[in-house]
Amino acid sequence: MHSEKRDYAVSHHLLLLCGIALLIGVVSTLAADVLLKLIRFFTNLFFYQTLSLAEHSPAQHTLGAWVIVVPMLGGLIVGLMARYGSDKIRGHGIPEAIEAVLFGKSKMSPRVAVLKPLSSGIVIGSGGPFGAEGPIIMTGGSLASLLAQYLHLTAGERKSLLVAGASAGMTAIFGTPVAAVLLAIELLLFELRPRSLLPVALACAVAGFLRPFFFEAGPLFPLQTAPAARWRWAPACWPGCCAAHWAPRSRLRCTGPKTRSRGCRCTGCGGPPSAACWSASAAISSRARSALAMT
Repeated sequence: MHSEKRDYAVSHHLLLLCGIALLIGVVSTLAADVLLKLIRFFTNLFFYQTLSLAEHSPAQHTLGAWVIVVPMLGGLIVGLMARYGSDKIRGHGIPEAIEAVLFGKSKMSPRVAVLKPLSSGIVIGSGGPFGAEGPIIMTGGSLASLLAQYLHLTAGERKSLLVAGASAGMTAIFGTPVAAVLLAIELLLFELRPRSLLPVALACAVAGFLRPFFFEAGPLFPLQTAPAARWRWAPACWPGCCAAHWAPRSRLRCTGPKTRSRGCRCTGCGGPPSAACWSASAAISSRARSALAMT
């Protein structure tokens, strides 16, 4: 009873976290702007051999068959960065953020904050089949973690600020503050308490407010599609049924009374949960809901 009251009580620590979250919203928006400029820069460098931040599509390149070499070159460069810089830049970004929250006490190194956006700009700019979601979550989270470490905050406060930075970065890139908050609750926070949720919401609100000053208004991926026929619901039926069938079997069974990281066993592998288990479980559950909604 007393612990629940502390979760909803307003203290100077919560006010401090909210103030820092406002700053993190600004920092994550700037990081998102830098990430997109790096992608444009390396796109122009690899495909057009020019030093420019202008937005150009790689589809109009004049390299001919040599374009096959461009993604290989980008992958080689990033591989060397991961080998001699930091292996934390490998992967999508979201599983690494989950691992930092669950097993790393929400601590990230300065190398990740620098090398992750740089390596992502090289990979995406050279034609790699990736997007900006994972990189900005890792970049925003690492910057927020570094700020929390500099201020000597506790592990719980570092987690709240790390998630706030990741969510604010996603808001700045995609312009989706509500979706960023929901993603943070499902994949990173593992709880729904005001002391954790309020800093995340404030950081996303700041990023959403600042986004029009850095990025153009309008849809991020404008599409023109023909009206869907009635029979098109059929292909979405079977993956929805399959996902709904397998999602409960992929959830984690937790026996610990307080946390989800202690006393837990993965029903799939039978061992202690890893970051991959958490992300796979959440991904399957979310895909199941999405597929059923389509039907």
